[in-house]
Amino acid sequence: MENKQELKKGLLPRHVQFIALAGMIGTGIFKGSSDTLNIAGPSVVFTYLFGGLLLFIVMAALGEMAISFPNFNVQHLVNKAFGFRVSFIVGWLYWVNWIIVTVVELLAAGSFLQFWFPLTPLWLLSLICAALIVGINLTQVKYYGEMEFWFAGIKILALIAFIILGIFLIVGIIPSSIQDPISNYIGHGGFFPNGISGTLSAFLVVMFSYGGAELIGVAVTETKDADRALPKIIKGTVFRVAIFYILPILVICGIMPWNEVSGVDSPFVQVFNITGLPGAAHIMNFVLLTAVLSAANSGIYATSRTLFSMAQSGVAPKGLAKTSNNGVPLIGITITTICILVGVFLAYISPSQVISYLMTIPGFTIMLVWICICAAQLKLRPTYKIKPHFQVIWFPYTTILAIVSLSIIFIGFMLSPSNLIGSSVCLVIVGVLIALSFMVRKGEKL
Repeated sequence: MENKQELKKGLLPRHVQFIALAGMIGTGIFKGSSDTLNIAGPSVVFTYLFGGLLLFIVMAALGEMAISFPNFNVQHLVNKAFGFRVSFIVGWLYWVNWIIVTVVELLAAGSFLQFWFPLTPLWLLSLICAALIVGINLTQVKYYGEMEFWFAGIKILALIAFIILGIFLIVGIIPSSIQDPISNYIGHGGFFPNGISGTLSAFLVVMFSYGGAELIGVAVTETKDADRALPKIIKGTVFRVAIFYILPILVICGIMPWNEVSGVDSPFVQVFNITGLPGAAHIMNFVLLTAVLSAANSGIYATSRTLFSMAQSGVAPKGLAKTSNNGVPLIGITITTICILVGVFLAYISPSQVISYLMTIPGFTIMLVWICICAAQLKLRPTYKIKPHFQVIWFPYTTILAIVSLSIIFIGFMLSPSNLIGSSVCLVIVGVLIALSFMVRKGEKL
C-alpha cells in the first residue's frame, strides 16, 4: 500500500522559479499598480526598489536555511527556531494570508472577464475561474508545476512585450498621440506629487505584490536537487521581479499622466486603449487574466502545502497530512475550496469594494511572516552543522535591517487611519491565533 502521507518530488527547478514568480506577478502589479500610482505617483518606483531589497534579504535568509536543513519548508524552520507556539501562529497566519490572496486573485480574474462579459456578475465569473484552478491543483504536482510554468511564461513574455512596446511609444519609434513623455513624469505635481509620505504609504500594496517569493520555501520539499537549485532560483527571481515591477511602472507613467490612472480597468489595459493599437487591449486583458489565474494557482498550492506541513509538525490536525494516490493533499485543497466559496459570496454581497478591502490584509500578514523568517535565520545560524555554500552577506546586519525596516513599516500602517479595516482584521486574526496557540495541545516537535 502506498504511503498516503508523502508529497511527491515532482517539481523541477524551472517549475519552482516560475511558481515563485507566478505568486508575485499577479493582481499586485496588474491591478494593484493603479492603487500605488494613485498613492505615490511616479515616485512609487522607489517604494518598489526598497521593497525589492527587503525581499532579497528575506529570500536569501530562507534559501540559506533551506540548504542547511534539507526538506524543511518555512513552517518547519519556524518550528525548529521558536517551537510549537510561534510555529502554530506563523503557520496559520501564512495559510490565512494565502487564502485571502487566492480569493483576491480569483475575484480579479472575474473582473478581467467582465471586460468581455460586462453584464455577467463578478461572483459567477470568479466561481468559474475557481473551478478551473482547483481542478488543476487536484492533478499530480508535476502537472501543476508544468501548468504554472506556462501560465507564468505567458505573463512574463507579455510584460517584456509591454515594456518594449511602451519604450518604443515613449521615444517615438512607434507613432502615437503622446506629446511630451517627460511632462508625464514631472508635470502633474512632480515626481513626488504626494511627498515622501505618499511614497512610503504605497508600501502596503507593494508588500502584497511581492508576497509570494517565499513560495520557494514552501515548494522546497517537492523540489529535486533543491540545495543546488535554490541559490540560482533566488537570485534570478529577485532580479526579474525588480525588472517586471519597476520598468512597467515607468512605462505607464511615461505614456499617461499618473493621475489619469482610473483604478477601474488595469493601467496596462488603459495604456493600450490610449495608444489606439487595434486589438491590443483585448490581448493585454487576456494576458492579465492568465496572470491572476496563475497567481491563484500558486495560492491554492501554497495553502494546501502549508496545511500539510503543519499537520506533519503537529500544529494542525494529523488528518490534514493525508494525500491522494497522486501525492496531492486532498483535504487541504478541499478546505481551501470552501474558503474560496466564502470569498465568492463576499463578491456577491459587495462586488465594488471586496477586492480593495481584501488586498490590504495580506500586506500586513506577509510582513509578519517575513519578519519571522528573518528572525528564524538569526536564531538558527549558530546551529548549522555544516556552513552552507549560499549565505546572507554582511550577516547579521542585513537580516537585522530587514527585521527593523519591516517592523517600522508594519507599525506605521497599523497606526494609519486609512488602513483601519485591514489593520483591524489583521489584529483580530493574530489575536485569535495567539489565543488558540495556548488552547490547542502541543503536537510532536520536529
